Amino acid sequence: MQRSNHTVTEFILLGFTTDPGMQLGLFVVFLGVYSLTVVGNSTLIMLICNDSRLHTPMYFFIGNLSFLDLWYSSVYTPKILVTCISEDKSISFAGCLCQFFFSAGLAYSECYLMAAMAYDRDVAISKALLYAQAMPGRLCICLVLHSYTAGFVNAIILTSNTFTLDFCGDNVIDDFFCNVPPLVKLACRVRDSYQAVLHFLLASNVISPTVLILASYLSIIATILRIRSTQGRLKAFSTCSSHLISVTLYYGSILYIYSRPSSSYSLERDKIVSTFYTVLFPMLNPMIYSLRNKDVKEALKKFFKQQTQ
Repeated sequence: MQRSNHTVTEFILLGFTTDPGMQLGLFVVFLGVYSLTVVGNSTLIMLICNDSRLHTPMYFFIGNLSFLDLWYSSVYTPKILVTCISEDKSISFAGCLCQFFFSAGLAYSECYLMAAMAYDRDVAISKALLYAQAMPGRLCICLVLHSYTAGFVNAIILTSNTFTLDFCGDNVIDDFFCNVPPLVKLACRVRDSYQAVLHFLLASNVISPTVLILASYLSIIATILRIRSTQGRLKAFSTCSSHLISVTLYYGSILYIYSRPSSSYSLERDKIVSTFYTVLFPMLNPMIYSLRNKDVKEALKKFFKQQTQ
């Protein structure tokens, strides 16, 4: 018998496994990853706010990226931890909707923010002597605000269309959070209009920023090739290498999940990929942007020195 989504009051999150021993092991792993995520991103934000040497457009964007990652991870991980150690695997319909909305809004915002960061790196390399004038504080703030606005407006579109689908049969979500693929699997019928919405959101939130990022990097490559010395080229490339690594990892997993038709969703495989960009990626970003960054290392040394005095 079919059930409308209005009669569904809760969903059941299956998570990764039903084995109690493995669930306990996963709890320890996710708790460790979440702890590192909170500490890493909070530390990076604190350093950027407190050290005047990091008051530049690049670190302004990195600080906002850390804020997004901190918030993004917190949307998922606490519920994952509860699911791992509790017999109650349920999440209310409203709770699922809120988790879905915030996760979509933050993910889309991060896509736009990474495009803004690519533009910043392009300006820093191609207009090095005029960098401060070309990237004033007002422009940086506008780019970040537009990233958030575009991300959450599109999240409203996705959430409203997803949670007006008719769900029938089981209310069991074969995943560890409320996501498009498992919710689509629960739908009695996926309307063509919904598939069109997914394609529109993919184009506007993933493909469009990707095109902007590629255009920025083509400009960066053209600028680097005009530099005569090998050392100069390496120095120029090193200023954007962290961002390039971050973009490749994030967009690779996002495109894999959402660029395929709903009929080809494989929930077990998608679980592994979505774990990467929802849980692991927010932990890796502070490492990517700090371990290879001399300014951040110096700021961290200065902070520890102040604490010991």
